[in-house]
Amino acid sequence: MEDEMPKTLYVGNLSRDVTEALILQLFSQIGPCKNCKMIMDTAGNDPYCFVEFYEHRHAAAALAAMNGRKIMGKEVKVNWATTPSSQKKDTSNHFHVFVGDLSPEITTEDIKAAFAPFGRISDARVVKDMATGKSKGYGFVSFFNKWDAENAIQQMGGQWLGGRQIRTNWATRKPPAPKSTYETNTKQLSYDEVVTQSSPSNCTVYCGGVTSGLTEQLMRQTFSPFGQIMEIRVFPDKGYSFVRFNSHESAAHAIVSVNGTTIEGHVVKCYWGKETPDMVSPVQQVRQLLQLILNHPVNWLGSGNGREGGMVDGWTEDGWIMNGSWMDEVLLWQGDTRHGQSSPMRRAAPAADN
Repeated sequence: MEDEMPKTLYVGNLSRDVTEALILQLFSQIGPCKNCKMIMDTAGNDPYCFVEFYEHRHAAAALAAMNGRKIMGKEVKVNWATTPSSQKKDTSNHFHVFVGDLSPEITTEDIKAAFAPFGRISDARVVKDMATGKSKGYGFVSFFNKWDAENAIQQMGGQWLGGRQIRTNWATRKPPAPKSTYETNTKQLSYDEVVTQSSPSNCTVYCGGVTSGLTEQLMRQTFSPFGQIMEIRVFPDKGYSFVRFNSHESAAHAIVSVNGTTIEGHVVKCYWGKETPDMVSPVQQVRQLLQLILNHPVNWLGSGNGREGGMVDGWTEDGWIMNGSWMDEVLLWQGDTRHGQSSPMRRAAPAADN
């Protein structure tokens, strides 16, 4: 069993003046080190390294002693290292559990310790945002045995971990290959192109593909790192939501960062939501209404029970507009549209020529 226990530590947030020799000198005081590998990030980020011990107990002691300590003026981050891909065990046939609603302070070690009583764990990790290094609020635990994974899902769902009740379910993992056209395209997204894809007044992000576990809390947790959120609307039965930020720039950052990532075990799509009537001032609404009437010589009726003809290039859902569908009516809101207290007017079909 000792051979299966981790012996390698990740040491991050290092000063650029730190050397492998210095790291070995410091960590060897806790236990004999096998090697140290320093990684210098060419993108300008802080360097990091991996320290391998001969024994797991020494690695565990070093993790407890060195995490948060200052080395050359910088507080280093120490964690269990993920096994390099060239040596990583194949866990594709293992049984993977999704763990959601994690508190921000919960670490990989925390979820591993919480799920360890249910059986042998082959892998565990808390998913972090690559840009900020902060937890995304969910993680995965992999078991060798299916029964252990099933038991963990049943027993741990709703349990408290770090001040929150966690959610558990079977994880849906993407196949490693071949990569779809969509996945290839998502990697090409850049802030500069996304920010110009919609008008500067549009602050709404569409997020789709979360076919299970979609809640307002989950969306807030996912998108709050990118800016102040003004409003969130979720449609769990359809697997999508809309998130409105206080600025166009925040929304653009959210699209770039979240598109193509995994939420609740599902790969999501993010793009601009169409600007809704409640984003437009009353004066603009009146102007748009007048222009629509002038451009389309049709009869305008008060709200009624019948459905009239006519088509628009979008459809509405509780005041949120999505592109791509043709509907047989258009609703124009007056007043506050957010709470369903508006007075709709319907456009009648043009009268047939005699």
